[in-house]
Amino acid sequence: MRTTTTTVLLAAFATLLLTAPAAAQERDSIPGVTLGLVYETAYQPALALKPFTGRFGGAVAATQVEAIIGRDLRYSDRFEILDSLPASLTGEGIDYQLWDGLGAVWLVSGQVEGAGDGFVLLLELHDVVYGEVREQARFRLPDPMDAGFRMAVHRVSDTVVEWVTGEPGMAASRIAFAMPDGNGNKEIYTVDSDGENLRRVTDHQGLVLSPTWSPDGSRMAYSSYKSGLPRLYQRDMDTGQEEMLPEVRDGDHITPAYTPDGTRLAFSVVGGDRSGLYTWDVARSCCLTSISGGRWYDFSPSYSPDGRWVAFNTNRFGDRVPQVMVMPADGGEAETLSPYEYGARGYYTSPEWSPRGDLVAFHGRIERGRYQILVADMNDRGRRIRQLTWEGNNEDPSWAPDGRHLVFVGERRWGFGLMVVDVATGRTRTILSGRQVSVPEWSPSLGPDR
Repeated sequence: MRTTTTTVLLAAFATLLLTAPAAAQERDSIPGVTLGLVYETAYQPALALKPFTGRFGGAVAATQVEAIIGRDLRYSDRFEILDSLPASLTGEGIDYQLWDGLGAVWLVSGQVEGAGDGFVLLLELHDVVYGEVREQARFRLPDPMDAGFRMAVHRVSDTVVEWVTGEPGMAASRIAFAMPDGNGNKEIYTVDSDGENLRRVTDHQGLVLSPTWSPDGSRMAYSSYKSGLPRLYQRDMDTGQEEMLPEVRDGDHITPAYTPDGTRLAFSVVGGDRSGLYTWDVARSCCLTSISGGRWYDFSPSYSPDGRWVAFNTNRFGDRVPQVMVMPADGGEAETLSPYEYGARGYYTSPEWSPRGDLVAFHGRIERGRYQILVADMNDRGRRIRQLTWEGNNEDPSWAPDGRHLVFVGERRWGFGLMVVDVATGRTRTILSGRQVSVPEWSPSLGPDR
């Protein structure tokens, strides 16, 4: 049941609430838990894209390159993108005074040149306020018909974000998830960060779940019933070669996650003579190590970026009240992270640690039959929890490589789909709609070989 904000909280945040927009105001819907602001307002500079030009045959690709970069920068949620530019701005040279009059703080200009089998993009970032070129570079791009064209342009977009903000972008990445194939099976698929290039990864003709990316994006692990029982598989994303990991213990092998250095795979064993969390050295194909176990089930491990801690899900408090806990990565005493009160109801699951290390995302049951995306601030030992979604049903969050965006499974009146929320602004967008997707996992930033 949703409750109103307490008098104490209203007094503490009175000044901020008077100046914040209505959508940003604090709401308290978890009894006994102080929720932070849904989002915090931040300055977003206006960025304009001067229509890209082409020469030596580059004009055929210039419009596509500009459109992809423009959408990527809009999806970054870091800028106010200026659209519908006057035709007079398409000429040669940069009239900084004119751009300043339009309100632009940053300007991106580009020229695409034909070069052999592909193209070269000459890109410049202009500081309109100071009237100067701040950054410039040349980027090699394949032909637009090449499978790697869009990802190459996405990497350019991430460079622009880093030029302006000093922080990583997220455009050059993919999201893996499980989805029915129409034949009663559930397989793993991927889609680019902007919702393009939907691709099927597995063909196990059965149930495949819980995809997870290696830290460099070169491998993917998942749990599959291909052999009849849930077992772990690892796929080389470049060659498509797949292998089943050894059956190291009796029981179901589920919810894999790579350690930050990519050498080990943590996973849950459910059933058998000892349930719990284990790690397996995939680099050496050896060395099973137990990091938790008991009469309960622990699953869905997620490591902090420094590799010192692991968040996980557990039914230690009862099957009807799963909770999120945190413990040292090598095992040890665990502390409850989710807002559980002994004897009270509460359902929290699917933890994932931010690549920045400051937040852990998970979903929880706020109202009967409804789940919402929550984030716990690890700088405050998880005592401050923010609710990011309020509409419909929202589950299984996963972080983008920029540590700022989360993908999740959203259910709305129009059905299911993949949705993305910006933790900083609260903006939400749909990237794949009308699909019965589950357990999404966002990749790291993908380099030229991906």
